[in-house]
Amino acid sequence: MSRNTKINLLLLLAVAALAVLPLALGLGDHKKEPFTGADGEAETAITEIEPDYKPWFSPLYEPPSGEIESALFSLQAALGSGVLAYYFGLRRGRRQGEQRARERDSESRAAGGAAEESTAEGA
Repeated sequence: MSRNTKINLLLLLAVAALAVLPLALGLGDHKKEPFTGADGEAETAITEIEPDYKPWFSPLYEPPSGEIESALFSLQAALGSGVLAYYFGLRRGRRQGEQRARERDSESRAAGGAAEESTAEGA
């Protein structure tokens, strides 16, 4: 197994552990909604500290349910990761293309140099 494969497997294992361990260890069991986002946690903390707090502004669009909000967030994450994957794939492809072009140039120069030597010897 190559070094890169080992690193990838360790990273995959770490990500799986980060996803499963909070559930397996029961983290958040004492809360009404154990795995809400940071926005919900902040809102709860603010209303506990200052019950008369008025927000500065309201959202432009309020999804009708939490499921739709989660779906929109997932769509946003998928689009962002798609753009990043495209960018890094494009960079890698260009780098590989440049490397192949350099290799072809060096091979053609080596072949051209050998042809010049053979014609010089024959003359």
